Amino acid sequence: QVQLVESGGGLVQAGGSLRLSCLASGRALSNYGMGWFRQAPGKEREFVTGISWSGGRTYYAISVRGRFTISRDNAKNTLYLQMNNLKPEDTAVYSCAAAYGVGNFAVLSNYDYWGRGTQVTVSS
Repeated sequence: QVQLVESGGGLVQAGGSLRLSCLASGRALSNYGMGWFRQAPGKEREFVTGISWSGGRTYYAISVRGRFTISRDNAKNTLYLQMNNLKPEDTAVYSCAAAYGVGNFAVLSNYDYWGRGTQVTVSS
């Protein structure tokens, strides 16, 4: 079992930045591909970004490419999401997820473990 706990969310003005963290426990994070997803009120959960177990491959949704950066520190069992130039449409609950042997990082059902999420609110 892997437990994931997100932190770092909050309220920020448009154009601002936030850094989310996802701390894993239970098993070594280095065994898993990781992803960030978000869900806005009234909308389905959507893929934001993913990273391979080594950090050598990253994937981004078009809507966040060039503004968000995913990274990981396997020694600290922690996943990060640096979010810059935030927009009101980025407002959502952001959740991290872990997948053992993930193929397509954008597919929710490929992930085995999920955190509860952290709220990000961007005001205009």
